[in-house]
Amino acid sequence: MLDFETLRIIWWLLLGVLLIGFAILGGIDLGVATLLPYVSKQDIERRIVLNTIAPTWEGNQVWFILGGGAIFAAWPTVYAVTFSNFYFALLLILIALILRPVGLDFRSKIECPIWRKLWDIAINISGIVPSLVFGVAVGNVLQGIDFDLDEFMFIKNSTGFWALFSPFTLLCGVTSLSMIVSQGAAFLVLKTEADIQDRAKTILKITPILTLLLFIIGGWCISKMNGFSIIGDLAHDASSDPHGKLVKMCPGAWLENYSKTPWFLTAPILGASGAIMTWILALLRKYSLVIITNSLSILGIISTVGLSMFPFILPSKINYTASLTVWDASSSQTSLFIMLLAVIIFMPIILFYTSWAYKIMFGKVTEKHVKSKPHEVY
Repeated sequence: MLDFETLRIIWWLLLGVLLIGFAILGGIDLGVATLLPYVSKQDIERRIVLNTIAPTWEGNQVWFILGGGAIFAAWPTVYAVTFSNFYFALLLILIALILRPVGLDFRSKIECPIWRKLWDIAINISGIVPSLVFGVAVGNVLQGIDFDLDEFMFIKNSTGFWALFSPFTLLCGVTSLSMIVSQGAAFLVLKTEADIQDRAKTILKITPILTLLLFIIGGWCISKMNGFSIIGDLAHDASSDPHGKLVKMCPGAWLENYSKTPWFLTAPILGASGAIMTWILALLRKYSLVIITNSLSILGIISTVGLSMFPFILPSKINYTASLTVWDASSSQTSLFIMLLAVIIFMPIILFYTSWAYKIMFGKVTEKHVKSKPHEVY
């Protein structure tokens, strides 16, 4: 059996991989839904846009489900605190995500403009709301969450819904929305043609540079705001108990990891360079690689957050000691090892299925294809 420290690091990395996987693949669906009213002006164009994501959105959603399952199984205290403090935000995301499959299934069943318009609005909301709220949640984590844990690990205090929104958290939300819209636009450029493709190309000349600017502004804010830092050494293989450490909160603490471990700088560099390359490719009208460069930007941006906070997962701004870290918030060593065996078996299957699905669905969605099935999504 692997040692406890190694297992904790592996599961922290796996959690990051699952969240990044959802942002890249699920971001395609969210981005396309967000762009629906802007890239399609007629009903046939909207059906073309929706048909680009209809065959694969369910597989993309698996990454989100696995991410939630990984938090529940490997980081149970993190799961409990997250759902206690972000309950209404997560409920809002869930409702929005439910609108997408219902909209995809129902909008074309009735040939009524009002009926279809209402479902188009619902699908659009299903893209905007999760993209924005996920970023707002990340902003709240960086600021610290209002929670405490007593000696029995019962959660005290929770954040109200409206308290989640501040200038910084909204900045994070808009950054998230911008990079997701870029992902959707990059996908539509590859999957559509004619007017829809031209509109997606126009958007792709704006959103990557907007994402870059917002990312830089966010980095500057983080350098000025209070972050969290562990005082002294923390045992990496001890049983999970968040109370056994000393934590300080001070300006610029989230940047300490970059001086201690310089190679961490590859994450923000990748986030920025990926956005720049996407923008340059769009300006040069070289669209074959835009989905890859924008995905690299998403990888870099999300990795920047994780590496900046390491080893913190959920810091507490009420009781610094109660902050949850990689070293004191995990399941037992045995649980992590058994679950790792399951990951080794099933993760390759998921990756194979995802690759196979996109290979089968490779190619552009055309007006001829959509008109051949007037009452079906596919």
